[in-house]
Amino acid sequence: MRRLSIAASAMIFLACGGGDDGGSGGGGSVAAAAPLGNGSITGMVMFTGDAAPNPTIDMAEEPQCAEKHSGAPVDPILSVADGRLANVFLRVTGGLPDGPYPMPSEPATIDQDGCLYHPRVVGVMVGQELTITNSDSLLHNIKAIPTENRPFNISQPRAGMTSRRTFNTPETMVPLECNVHGWMNAYVGVVEHSYFAVSAADGSFTISGLPAGTYQVEAWHETLGTQSGEVTVAADGSASLDFTFGG
Repeated sequence: MRRLSIAASAMIFLACGGGDDGGSGGGGSVAAAAPLGNGSITGMVMFTGDAAPNPTIDMAEEPQCAEKHSGAPVDPILSVADGRLANVFLRVTGGLPDGPYPMPSEPATIDQDGCLYHPRVVGVMVGQELTITNSDSLLHNIKAIPTENRPFNISQPRAGMTSRRTFNTPETMVPLECNVHGWMNAYVGVVEHSYFAVSAADGSFTISGLPAGTYQVEAWHETLGTQSGEVTVAADGSASLDFTFGG
């Protein structure tokens, strides 16, 4: 299944004319495949134990960014609220039929605002456009450090600048850094299909468009590691799958 899946994704990528070689990532377009089904996986990512406080960021030399924060800026490594964990990347790792898989209709987006990446974790399908915007009136330099894809390094010296990139190989995860502000980090999950999600501020997630079947799902967090679970989805139904990470 994996050989056929990668081949199908590669065909979509080539048809889109995308690349991670410093180009615009644009080009031609291709009609997205229909979702494989009408089922979904919904769940919650929980956190137990005491969450260590996130480190404070010294933005004294970047007052334009500091003033965008209501209090002392912190590095949001662990985003926990009422026992719910955000910024967990979830993807189906087993059980999918062969593709082609539906391409998301919109590009994935990352903004640099207040000298932080928003969101901190994002998913893209192979060949899907990722747009990275600078909303700060100062220089940011986006550095991607993949192991499977081609790295890139983008300078954005002014507010309103946007760069576009695509990835041609599945990879979980691609770290992003800023060469100017060492505390800025984000992570991009590159998947050969569109069946992924990132847990929201309340820990919830949904993976939709699935046919009936039994699926393996992986949940990844940048410091808490990886977990896996299995769930069975009925035709046109919604199945529940929760994950719990501990501090």
